[in-house]
Amino acid sequence: MPLLDLAEQVQQLRTLAREFEALHARVRDLSYTPGTDALRQISPLLLKAQDLTATVLVHLGTLESSAYTSVGGSRSSLECLSSVAVASTLAGNDLASALSVNAYDGAPFPGYPADDASTRAARQTAAIPKMTEHLADAAHQLNLSATGCHYVATGITRDLDAAREETVSPQAASAPALTRTQYDALKALALGGGHLYESAQWGPGATRVATGDGTRISMATFGALNKRGLVGRDMSTRLSRGQKITVTKLGRQALSSPRPAATTAQPARAAAAPPTIQGARR
Repeated sequence: MPLLDLAEQVQQLRTLAREFEALHARVRDLSYTPGTDALRQISPLLLKAQDLTATVLVHLGTLESSAYTSVGGSRSSLECLSSVAVASTLAGNDLASALSVNAYDGAPFPGYPADDASTRAARQTAAIPKMTEHLADAAHQLNLSATGCHYVATGITRDLDAAREETVSPQAASAPALTRTQYDALKALALGGGHLYESAQWGPGATRVATGDGTRISMATFGALNKRGLVGRDMSTRLSRGQKITVTKLGRQALSSPRPAATTAQPARAAAAPPTIQGARR
């Protein structure tokens, strides 16, 4: 399962959701005058909605062709993302419809009298309610698109976490018992939580674990717990911001066992006396 690729998809979906939210705010707060001004202001919004729709389709195709489809619950995410494509398409259609009822300033057919100021003002006044309705519908569809992207991003993370908890590898099942250090680290994460951080100040690729109660956990200990499926981390967040560490169902089961006894050092054997050599000269 390409967890890193899917984590990047989750991050991009959340970014896409924020773009839908920004476009929603622009459409909702749009102020315009029917005619040339409306055309100039609504056209970029329509082009942006079409661009976001294309991005949604790229993500849908990427997820559909990935190993994510073998994870339980993935169908719901794919269906939701396809509904986002519908909503964003409808938003673009509503923006185009607002332009279609716009009161343009062109001249009428030859033989018809040209519009005077009062006639032009009446046409613009009649266009405003129709344009307002289409723009309100577009804003609603953009809000649904943003919500859908957030839902899919959360769904992917949830599905992966559930699959990670339910799948116990043969190596994990036959792994040796926890050491006292591993047990204490797992308990600290269960009680106070923790985050996994990466910082360039520590060197290339250097990561550290920070716990809520200040317990120090080495990367070797965290790696052992993670490898056995006792802990998981939020792959949708970048390491530079801190990935939340959670104790899995398997980890909580491990904590139900007594704390391992301290390892006692074996006493050193006394040095053996040199053998007596029979017949040695005195």
